[in-house]
Amino acid sequence: MKKRDVFFASIAILFFWQISALIVDRNILPSPILVIEVFFKELFNGKMLEHAAASLWRVMAGMFLSVALAAPVGLILGQSKKLNRFFSPVIYLLYPIPKVVLVPIVLLFLGIGDLPKIVIIFMILFFQILVLVRDQATALPMELIQSVQSLGAGRRALFRFVYLPASLPAILTALRQSVGTAVAVLYIAELFATQRGLGYYIYFNGSTLFDYPAMYAGVLAMSLLGLGLYFTVDWFERRLCKWQFAE
Repeated sequence: MKKRDVFFASIAILFFWQISALIVDRNILPSPILVIEVFFKELFNGKMLEHAAASLWRVMAGMFLSVALAAPVGLILGQSKKLNRFFSPVIYLLYPIPKVVLVPIVLLFLGIGDLPKIVIIFMILFFQILVLVRDQATALPMELIQSVQSLGAGRRALFRFVYLPASLPAILTALRQSVGTAVAVLYIAELFATQRGLGYYIYFNGSTLFDYPAMYAGVLAMSLLGLGLYFTVDWFERRLCKWQFAE
């Protein structure tokens, strides 16, 4: 996707927002100009930055843990038919469950603080990465594996030089697909037992202070957080998986 297309799409969204604000003509839908002014005001006085930093830390920690645990497990299951056959029913049952419904349970057991938020994001990303990596590793051509084995490669060498590079695009694709869901669930998680984070900022300004420009500024900040993470993963994919974009 070209940067020019993203720019024109952003202009179109802002234009539609401005027209909608003029038509509605109520304080519950402020104009984008006012929201952007409040956004930069809150950013420069440090309030927005503090909440954004808390949310970014929770998302990044959840993403790191999910990749660190799900990718090796997916590769192991992809290499071993016996293990895959044994664990597949469990994955089949747990994967479709919407993890957002587990938010109250996680908060009940883990209490307040960053840990329950990170665990919730981890649960969302873990199964998506696990399933994609496992399927990618399972789908590798047997001829490729046998050719590498004929050169004397053992299980560790296969893992490092065949399974891991082949599954790297699946890992990054799962991350890119899950970023939006992770940020959305982060908003829900930050409504409970915390006073830091963009989710709390949005809810507090909108439902307690009725400061709608600040509420929309928080929505804008959370949207930029999700977009930033999405494009960061996309950048890593282009850097680490150059063969996919070779013409």
